Amino acid sequence: MTKEELHRMIEKDQPNICQIEAICDGKIVYSDTWNNYKSDDCVHVMSVTKSIMALLIGIAIDKGQIKSVDDKVLDYFPEYKVKRGEKTIYEVTIKHLLTMRAPYKCKGDPWSKVCSSENWTCTSLDFLGGRRGLTDEFKYSTVCLHILTGILHKATSMLTVDYANKYLFEPLGIPAHKNFYAKSAQEHKDFTINKLPKEAVWFSDPQNLGTPGYGLCMTARDMAKIGQMCLNKGEFEGRQIVSPGWIHQMTAARRIEGNHFRGMEYGYLWWIISRKKNIYAAIGNSGNVIYINPNKHLVVAVASYFKPTVFDRVDFIQKCIEPFCEEQ
Repeated sequence: MTKEELHRMIEKDQPNICQIEAICDGKIVYSDTWNNYKSDDCVHVMSVTKSIMALLIGIAIDKGQIKSVDDKVLDYFPEYKVKRGEKTIYEVTIKHLLTMRAPYKCKGDPWSKVCSSENWTCTSLDFLGGRRGLTDEFKYSTVCLHILTGILHKATSMLTVDYANKYLFEPLGIPAHKNFYAKSAQEHKDFTINKLPKEAVWFSDPQNLGTPGYGLCMTARDMAKIGQMCLNKGEFEGRQIVSPGWIHQMTAARRIEGNHFRGMEYGYLWWIISRKKNIYAAIGNSGNVIYINPNKHLVVAVASYFKPTVFDRVDFIQKCIEPFCEEQ
């Protein structure tokens, strides 16, 4: 298949894809755009943000700013007043948040209560814990993961976006990001579903702390750089950005109970596609993906505008993009 044929096929069968960037053996082997996007236009990459947050937590641990993933969450919020009768919250660790095994006193994500509050971290803490205790049950969460950004701020005294710019984006040659704060629920919704290109921003709460579960806007090229850094065990162009130990720990497969999530496993806010082949990915709604295949020395980044019926594009990458890249 030629590049032109692949372009037309994607245009027809994957209509919300805006950009794809693939790197093999350290070289860009495929780069293309659709839907009137330019290569330097940013896309809201949805839950890919979670995986970037995992890298920031790893950097903070590498620097000794956070002691360990086994740190208790409440150690970072001594001023937080625990509700009467609540005991479980005292035992919740950073690791519980990173592995999506933290207990919450809600069935789904309490978007309206958290995002309409004056302090999203504190309100998220209000949902942490519960009578069932630490069940170690996998419970995928987005909005309550905001606790992580609060922990990073407490540990470093830096805003999320500033920490990311200094220790991750700048070393990778990714343009500096700014905060974006939605002043209304409608503006928040528009940020999520608008199909037009975005600026280099990170959605933030009233305290200017970037949302760790969603809200980061990047290009496929930026995403590919992050993937390449992970592929190289935290090193990029001769500079160690994240420790190899954290990359290993972050991508260690943990089995998910039940038949959900297409049989994938989970690491620290990264999806493990194949434990045997060590293939893993950052996956966001609408088909935003950073796909990493160490055996083939391959990274594929896909940036897509909002289309809620698309969960991931792993099959598409493995069926269409991987073979094309191997032929280059």
